[in-house]
Amino acid sequence: MKEYVVAIAGATGAVGREMLKILEERNFPVKELRLFASPKSEGLELEFKGEKIKVRTLKKGVFKGCDIALFSCGGSRSLEFAPDAANDGCVVIDNSSAWRMDPDVPLVVPEVNPHRVGDYKKKGIIANPNCSTIQMVVPLKPLHDYGKIKHIFVATYQSTSGAGQKAMEELLNQTTAKLNFRGETVTVNFDGIEFEELKAGVFAHQIAFNCLPHIDVFTENFYTKEEMKMVNETRKIMEDPNISVSPTTVRVPVFIGHSEVVTITTEIKITREKAIELLSNFPGVKVLDDPKNNVYPMPIVAAGRDECFVGRIREDVGIENGLSMWIVADNLRKGAALNAVQIAEILIRDYL
Repeated sequence: MKEYVVAIAGATGAVGREMLKILEERNFPVKELRLFASPKSEGLELEFKGEKIKVRTLKKGVFKGCDIALFSCGGSRSLEFAPDAANDGCVVIDNSSAWRMDPDVPLVVPEVNPHRVGDYKKKGIIANPNCSTIQMVVPLKPLHDYGKIKHIFVATYQSTSGAGQKAMEELLNQTTAKLNFRGETVTVNFDGIEFEELKAGVFAHQIAFNCLPHIDVFTENFYTKEEMKMVNETRKIMEDPNISVSPTTVRVPVFIGHSEVVTITTEIKITREKAIELLSNFPGVKVLDDPKNNVYPMPIVAAGRDECFVGRIREDVGIENGLSMWIVADNLRKGAALNAVQIAEILIRDYL
């Protein structure tokens, strides 16, 4: 089997470490692995297949000789370094939002639109979608193919790992402080309503024992950027600009695993039984739906696993041709690292 020189940009972050782990788990044919991160991580050693590899500073020119680079280093660094890597003949699979809506960059979920991987030739870059979008479109693909989805209503319950390692630490520290009656508090005034909360750093407000209907910044239409990502990315991945998407994204005090309640309307009615049949036979989906025995997807079920788990499947009582479901996935794996490695597998199988 041919082997490849693979790089990870942002190797020391939560997603970068997951990429490292998944490359080893899936026995990706790595000839040489190069790890890059910010200058403060220079010299740090990470293990891959029993070998310790030193992390180097991400800068221009480091991708010469690389075949594939997995990027998870943020949008600004991706905008700066991805074109440089592509110019050096390296195919970039980028996990940030920097390139997702570029018309010359394919936005790929392997179970949904693998045929788009070949479009990397336009710029040498493939975009990895947003974590909440990925886990939604995988189960929706077979339903769309069967009944043609017209509208998607989605509310997400997203874990702190989606905001990075520091966000997870903030949840841990605030939870510990709250349970031990410690921690610095601040007084907040909401239009005459005063309350105390633990001082926040990563998030706008205390995340421990709380829910924040606020992921990313708010836009002029009062949706957040995270919500608009779900709208625009879903249409691009599903290759249907007519799909209507109504999202609300919420950060919850969970470490790993995003959850979503999704209701769709379709041109052709899909019964619960038909939905279960379609989902059970689709790659990357695992149905957990046995209400009598309290069997349904949860973050603690999905953590560390590759599938998008679907349950609570039911024909909606309030909307004609409506179908509702509950979707959970490990956002660090299928929502980011695994999806990128799966793209790389298609790349070496069909194109490189």
